[in-house]
Amino acid sequence: MCASTKKVSPVKADDGPATILKDGILSIPSVTLPEETIDKQNSTVSITVVGASGDLAKKKIFPALFALYYEGCLPNHFTIFGYARSKMSDAELRTMVSKTLTCRIDQRENCGEKMEQFLERCFYHPGQYDSQQNFLELDKKLKEHEDGRVANRLFYLSIPPNIFIDAVKCASTSASAANGWTRVIVEKPFGRDSESSAALTRSLKQYLDEDQIFRIDHYLGKELVENLSVLRFSNLIFEPLWSRQYIRNVQFIFAEDFGTEGRGGYFDNYGIIRDIMQNHLFQILALFAMETPVSLDAEDIRNEKVKVLRSMRPLRVEDVVTGQYKSHTRGGVKYPAYTDDKTVPNDSLTPTFAAAALFIDNARWDGVPFLMKAGKALHDRRAEIRVQFRHVPGNLYNKNIGTDLDEATNELVIRVQPDEAIYLKINNKVPGLGMRLDRSNLNLLYAARYAKEIPDAYERLLLDAIEGERRLFIRSDELDAAWSLFTPVLKELEEKKVLPEYYPYGSRGPVGSHYLAARYKVRWGDVGSEQ
Repeated sequence: MCASTKKVSPVKADDGPATILKDGILSIPSVTLPEETIDKQNSTVSITVVGASGDLAKKKIFPALFALYYEGCLPNHFTIFGYARSKMSDAELRTMVSKTLTCRIDQRENCGEKMEQFLERCFYHPGQYDSQQNFLELDKKLKEHEDGRVANRLFYLSIPPNIFIDAVKCASTSASAANGWTRVIVEKPFGRDSESSAALTRSLKQYLDEDQIFRIDHYLGKELVENLSVLRFSNLIFEPLWSRQYIRNVQFIFAEDFGTEGRGGYFDNYGIIRDIMQNHLFQILALFAMETPVSLDAEDIRNEKVKVLRSMRPLRVEDVVTGQYKSHTRGGVKYPAYTDDKTVPNDSLTPTFAAAALFIDNARWDGVPFLMKAGKALHDRRAEIRVQFRHVPGNLYNKNIGTDLDEATNELVIRVQPDEAIYLKINNKVPGLGMRLDRSNLNLLYAARYAKEIPDAYERLLLDAIEGERRLFIRSDELDAAWSLFTPVLKELEEKKVLPEYYPYGSRGPVGSHYLAARYKVRWGDVGSEQ
């Protein structure tokens, strides 16, 4: 059963600090939840997926909602409505949704029965996104299912950004909850630059309060990203090392081994910096580098993230490398160039790869390079954080290590995907009579340590939105700070029509990214025999 809907016991005076469960996993005593967070019989939640016929809804949102239902995480009384322009009946929606539902690998009992129960709570209403009348009709249907209970409503906007405001206006004025809360989840992109982002925020706030807006970045719902603060703040060995005194550089790496694949039209309007760097990687950087928050309250955490973002040194175009993948033949297979995509202009300069060197001008991180790189059509798929520590001063074993001290540096790697893991690279003596050093990993591979399947990021974020937990969602001032850093560079790259460095499909990306790292005496951690 999901922890969020369990009745939890208060901590008693004679309770120990923790209980050892099976496999050595610690169980920390729970505290009593506030009364308002506990599921009540007289309330209901209505979840409306706006854009229900789209790929995101079919592949991510509906499966995530079913997973929450399967785990017992949704309230006793809930209804799910799909809303889109497509003409569809309730039965047709259920057929469409059923094709993408799966049960947990480690819990398959009653799978078919659970699916049927879930689908019975799924309904559909066709309508235009800018039609007050259509949303009034939706409101009428929602009220029928809410049956006089305290009604809470969640709208998930799985639609293009150019129709966000129309949909928010109609949902707010014609389909808001009368006696409960109303919340709206907004998908990225949150604008293209500072100006458009601020305009979007102003428009949203005409109809919603800030605490009703849940700007979703699904990377913040990844298990290893959420574990980042746990790793740092609940392990004494890490927090004292988390500063310029011991850390030489930090790397945020995002790589996909495929191209735009039909999304070229959308992608060409944004590029890799807006699509990945400005949101996913920058949010992870803020979580990594923030000071210890006063508490785990959402506002305390987001306050610290904003402080980090406002401490960033202005990004110079000289500290950015852009690239675009070109056609490449490998193993008799020809892989297309970015501009071979029919939805992309032949003369497009939109980067499919970018690397950047960033700096945080505060006491903790002064002088430490934070390197980011993100790209499509690269040699492998990965998302990871790599923390390279400083060399050991006066190392007694330098003669055993050789001249390349980087090969012997300690490195903490947090692999977000695939094969979630945390491992620390250390130097170790190879068994034998001689003195030969070897680089070894202290490895926590999640699949080997934890039998339970890791929830999808959308499950965590949807559950948080239902419960009103905002710490993994982006506040408007976070967004402003992020755009203020990247907008000047994006503007300069586009106005000067800077030519991206071309790299073969399936390669490691532009050579320029290695020169950028070398300028700050850094070697990318994902390059070499030991990754």
